[in-house]
Formats: sequence, C-alpha cells, structure tokens
Amino acid sequence: MNDFSRLKAMYVNCTLKKSPELSHTQGLMDLSIKMMQKEGVKVDQLRLVDHQVAVGVYPDMTEHGWTMDQWPALFEKIFDADILIVGTPIWLGEKSSVAQMLIERLYGMSGKTNDKGQYLFYGKVGGCIITGNEDGVKHCAMGILYALQHIGYTIPPQADCGWLGEIGPGPSYLDPESNANSNDFTNRNTTFMTYNLLHLANILKENQGYPSYGNSRKDWDEGSRWNFENPEYR
Repeated sequence: MNDFSRLKAMYVNCTLKKSPELSHTQGLMDLSIKMMQKEGVKVDQLRLVDHQVAVGVYPDMTEHGWTMDQWPALFEKIFDADILIVGTPIWLGEKSSVAQMLIERLYGMSGKTNDKGQYLFYGKVGGCIITGNEDGVKHCAMGILYALQHIGYTIPPQADCGWLGEIGPGPSYLDPESNANSNDFTNRNTTFMTYNLLHLANILKENQGYPSYGNSRKDWDEGSRWNFENPEYR
C-alpha cells in the first residue's frame, strides 16, 4: 500500500489573471490537487501574479534597487514542498511571462547548497500543467522541465499534462462547451503525472535525497575529485 501522507506539494499557477478572475489553468490543476489531497498529501498553492514579485535573478531584489519583493517569503513556502508543479497558460506558443519569472527567481536560489553540500533543490521533484487554445503544450513543458532539472529538481517519467482547445478563439478548459473534463487523454496524463510525482518524491524522501558522493559542491571546492581526471592532451 502506498503511503504519501508525509509528502508536501506546492502548485504555482502562473496565469496572467489576478484573483478572483477565472483561471482555466487552475481548472486542470485542481484535478491533480484533488488526487493528491485524497492520497493524504499536504497541498499548498499560490497564484504568483497576486503577489508583488520583482523581476530578477537574485534571492532578494530589494538589495538590487527594488522597493518591494515578496519572493523571499514565497520561496520559503515553495522550498518547503517535496513536489513543485508549475501551471501555465500558453501565449504565442510559449509559457506565460509569469512562469518565466518564476523560473528566473528559482534559478536565483540555485547557487545555494543543502547540508550535504549539494545544490539546494537536490531531492525535490518537479512537474508542469499547461492549458491553452493554441499549439505549444510539449514546447512549454520542454522548457519548464529542462529548467527545473537544470537547477536540481528531479523529473519523473511523463511529468507534464495539458489541455488544448480548438486552435484560435474557441472554448477554454473550464468552458462547458469544451467538454474538457471528459477528455480521456488529458485525464489519463494528469493522473499519470500526479502519481509519478508522488512515487518519485516518496523514493527520494525515503532515501533522504541523493547520496553526496560525486555531486557535492562543498566537497569539490575542498578538493575532492572522486574518479575525475583531467584529460591529457598531446
């Protein structure tokens, strides 16, 4: 029997719409959220555009000319979670500008290390949820998941899901005429993504993340090279 009750998940909705405006991305995110909650996972979520987050790639942008930056407090909530799911709409074939800002702010924290000397996000799991009525689900997922793994998140198999309506001005995910809630492909992928995230996060938590052998920045800086040898050129 799988027990996911000790896991925490954070869903960050990168819609361009401030609350309480309807977010179709939130509609698809809610499917995954409900599954996690039924499995006993502690779920938190935020709509990033509702907060005053400065643009930049430093941990606290008030130290770089900005008068307000709520990112440090929001980051504590994001970092407290074992699983991060980024939700975004598609605009002009790309993830939203808010999603890009989220990635840049996460990147600004990635130089920090954990108590093993590894980069900060080692041992955490990432995925993404994408909606729109134009092409781009796989393209957006590719960019988001690459960025997350680059800064240290672990990505399980099939870690993305999405829904696309008719290309052009047509019904969106929560519009009744879209019949999106009966789309078996989207429902299946959302379910698989959710459980793949849970399984991988459980494995990493059980093993206290990754061993530090061969990947500790602290050990490298102190002279450890494990089995690395500089190539000899002749």
